Amino acid sequence: MVFHILGVVIILLVSASPSGRADPAPVQYSAINCRKHTAVLTDFGAVGDGKTLNTKAFETAVANLSQFAADGGAQLIVPAGKWLTGSFNLTSHFTLFLHKDAVILGSQVNMEDWPLVAPLPSFGTAADGSTGARHASLLFGANLTDVVITGNNGTIDGQGAKWWDDFKNKKLKDARPFLVEIQSTDQLQISNVTFTNSPMWNVHPVYCSNVVIQGVTILAPVEVPNTDGINPDSCTNIRIEDCYIASGDDCIAVKSGIDQYGIKVGKPTKQLAIRRVTCVSPDSAVVALGSEMSGGIQDVRIEDVTAINCQSGIRIKTAVGRGGYVKDIFARRMTMSGMEKVFWMSGAYKSHADGGFDPNALPVVHNINYRDVVAQNVTVSAILDGLEKAHFTGICISNVTLNLGPAARELQWNCTNVSGTTSRVTPKPCDELPEKAGDCPFPEDKLPIDDVVLKSCSTA
Repeated sequence: MVFHILGVVIILLVSASPSGRADPAPVQYSAINCRKHTAVLTDFGAVGDGKTLNTKAFETAVANLSQFAADGGAQLIVPAGKWLTGSFNLTSHFTLFLHKDAVILGSQVNMEDWPLVAPLPSFGTAADGSTGARHASLLFGANLTDVVITGNNGTIDGQGAKWWDDFKNKKLKDARPFLVEIQSTDQLQISNVTFTNSPMWNVHPVYCSNVVIQGVTILAPVEVPNTDGINPDSCTNIRIEDCYIASGDDCIAVKSGIDQYGIKVGKPTKQLAIRRVTCVSPDSAVVALGSEMSGGIQDVRIEDVTAINCQSGIRIKTAVGRGGYVKDIFARRMTMSGMEKVFWMSGAYKSHADGGFDPNALPVVHNINYRDVVAQNVTVSAILDGLEKAHFTGICISNVTLNLGPAARELQWNCTNVSGTTSRVTPKPCDELPEKAGDCPFPEDKLPIDDVVLKSCSTA
């Protein structure tokens, strides 16, 4: 095969791994777009021994492959090996493909390998609330089109232990990095890759449209805070499917900016489908809506979810000062085991970006629908806590069986400043949600992202 690199024609018959083995045979994979041009990371001097820093090799590879954006795009193959690197940027019409025995390792050489970047406009501070800058994610991109991060289950390992220790011991001046952050990009795919040991959030698409995340495995120690799995943030038209997430925070956290900053930017997250996700998160939610929701969250469809030993199922988090809205939320066919709280809505979430929020900016929470839920070993069925001046309305819960565990509390439903209905729910719900015959709705129309059909591509 002929590869066009730096204007030179290179005939690549075989690429040797660091152990001397030949790279695997060409791999077929699915992607939003296939690429005309191909290169291997080792073409740019990378060494996969787990010790050599390859940031320059990644940067050079992406820079040279970017010249093919208008000529069918390019793919960079990461072969078997352990490829140590600092942060690097992706480009448009580009695929990063990790072979099954490839591991991209986040550098621990020095802090400069994770350069500082400004806080997001819709956050006003770093995502962990620190007022300083934040370290760039390991894989980063902004203002791009048609980006694919995929593989046959290769691994991206953030080697986050030092970051976790420094955060715990308050040694960090600036916020921890994520593993992947892609900003302001149309057509983004992240699939068939394992993410592990992220310093903070794992996968963060922000201000993006037409996003496909599927077949992803995310592994974080469940005792480490803020290691969220997938955080779609001010994005439109997204599907998250067939993922396994074990996390020290929310498995999926849907966001759209915080307080006055999120209100000003005004970019909602909407048209989001979450399907066939398995979550383990003893200290957080399977799916969280907020707490950063000031740009709005609307039309979220969650179905066929498995939760194991989680703090909560679907949690809505907001507060006075957030403004924005969470509305038109639909969930069905959820199976849970070992649940501390099944349904949880919080109107008094305490964190704020800073003291400049508007105390008159009240969030709207409306048209929240849960149906066809079974849970075992439940401690509390529901805590639904709206705001005195902004009740949570239009709550519907139907066909739900919650089997209590040995630590079950006497008060199973704690409802304040909420209204809605229930149907065929056990244990008996609170008086604020009276019985009404019929099932809660779930939209049967397709979202636009469901019209995106992945193509069959090859690493050859």
